[in-house]
Amino acid sequence: MIASALCATPGTADAKETLTWLLRDFPPLTIFAGPQAGQGAIDKLMPELIAQMPEYNHQIMHVNRARGTQMLRDPDVFACDPTLLWTAERAKTILFSIPTYATPGNGVTIERRNHTMFAPFLDADGHLDLAALLNANRVKTGIVAERSYGPTIDKILKATTQSDSLILHYGNAAVGSMLQMERLDRFQAIISYWPEARYHAQQQGIPLEELEFFPIKDAPKYQFAHIGCSKTDKGRQAIEIINREMRTLRTTKLISFYAEWMVDKRQYLQDAQTFFDDAEN
Repeated sequence: MIASALCATPGTADAKETLTWLLRDFPPLTIFAGPQAGQGAIDKLMPELIAQMPEYNHQIMHVNRARGTQMLRDPDVFACDPTLLWTAERAKTILFSIPTYATPGNGVTIERRNHTMFAPFLDADGHLDLAALLNANRVKTGIVAERSYGPTIDKILKATTQSDSLILHYGNAAVGSMLQMERLDRFQAIISYWPEARYHAQQQGIPLEELEFFPIKDAPKYQFAHIGCSKTDKGRQAIEIINREMRTLRTTKLISFYAEWMVDKRQYLQDAQTFFDDAEN
């Protein structure tokens, strides 16, 4: 699916490079279908950002994770993805912008009826010792294949000695599918963002009070996402412009767009006041 963004002026279209924006179905950032289609935080950001980048023609392409990764790594493609976590491995083939938004860290979502299975691995603050849980091999945990969950969780997953305790999901709408599988007791936990799990649960009519979310021990409260672009000269030029515009848009627009999806909007907005205090960001 490709939807062209009308940013070109008559007579100049042929003189401009076309920048392809790669969007994955990733609620509540991007929402492709249903009554809230196009109302995700990044869905709302894109027209604002595109309007500030008249140097390019823009097109938006809906892709799955594998296709998006392939296109970003292709030196003949000029593309950007606005929803990426930075990792050292990705940085080998992708250029990253400054931090653009902060999302509450990934954690474990379970059926509340299974709480006693996880209680031995919870600390006094309700944070889950994910490494101990996985290596105990007492529960099956669903994860999205090829997704980065941030450095803390990624390291734990990589070091897990009980590989049969992890179940990888490769399909589209992975978190939504895994919530259904969890209710059928195919496994007992999934790793995801809580706003993402909440969105899918509501779409499927799963009562939120029947779910429980555990932050991960030693993981940061928030993770910062970036815009990632092709690691080419065109990509470098685009990143310079993106950085220029996102220094403003991330605080004047994107924070409020994303706050609408938070469980505690007031707390998120309060925390957001210091998200970008580092001058290097």
